[in-house]
Amino acid sequence: MKNVALSLLLTCASVVTYAQQTPAAKKDTSKADTAKRWTIHGENTFLINQSSFSNWAAGGVNSVAGNIVLNYDFNYKKDKWSWDNKAIFGYGLSKQADVGTRKNDDRLILNSLLGYQAAPHWLYTFYANFQTQFTKGWQYNGDARTLISDFLAPAYLTLGPGFAYKKSDNFRVNFSPVASRLIIVRNDSLSNAGAFGVDPGQKLHYEFGASLDAYYKFNIMQNISLENILKLYSNYLDKPQNVYTDYTANLFMKVNKFVTVNAGVEMIYDDKTNIPVVDNTGTVTGNKKALQVKQIFGAGLTYKF
Repeated sequence: MKNVALSLLLTCASVVTYAQQTPAAKKDTSKADTAKRWTIHGENTFLINQSSFSNWAAGGVNSVAGNIVLNYDFNYKKDKWSWDNKAIFGYGLSKQADVGTRKNDDRLILNSLLGYQAAPHWLYTFYANFQTQFTKGWQYNGDARTLISDFLAPAYLTLGPGFAYKKSDNFRVNFSPVASRLIIVRNDSLSNAGAFGVDPGQKLHYEFGASLDAYYKFNIMQNISLENILKLYSNYLDKPQNVYTDYTANLFMKVNKFVTVNAGVEMIYDDKTNIPVVDNTGTVTGNKKALQVKQIFGAGLTYKF
């Protein structure tokens, strides 16, 4: 399995190296032209959400939450070649009275799409996606907690050749009918439990199937936009009908140049992910498969460049 993982990583590295070398073939030394080939922009957002109650007849729990989201795009274009890269880093904590501090967001996502234009809006592509989280994740039941995830546990690396329809940077769909997917579980306790589809005691699990990645962002009205991100994966080697699904919708409402109101929801279904069932003593009594849902809402500061 280690040889499979190494081969996949070397393949990805070779393609990226080729993409870096190809634009330099003509040895264009013009700094101005080189600068125009790259489009770099990003958003740094800090959100805060707070609730406070005092002698409130309907009841309520005092809470405060803070989230940081960094969203960067690095896009390259020359002749028929294009190379689109996106990096998303998100982390958030919430604190509730009598509960304590718990995280409400934790993600590290790297996405890369190398393309060669075949026709207007159509590309031959090589796609790579990597995603994991920064810190440990827990399932809480009162004062008891159970470890359910960690850094690189899980981590997903998906890559493969395919083709894409790209209308603009705000609308693109990439399909790879021969995509490799590597599931990584580096935490020993989760690996020994066979979490996230790995064999018990193993830290790597290889899949081969089809991948679809779609992105669509549009303006609902002035200063209000909706971003949609969809990822699908079907494993040819095991139950291809059970499609891994990850859908995210983000609503951005601009108040002024720096102040925004953001709302987001992410829904994941993965039949290889078992959600622990914990009793009131904190003991795991079983597992279940369920739709995972995460929601975030807050107002804050956004700096764009």
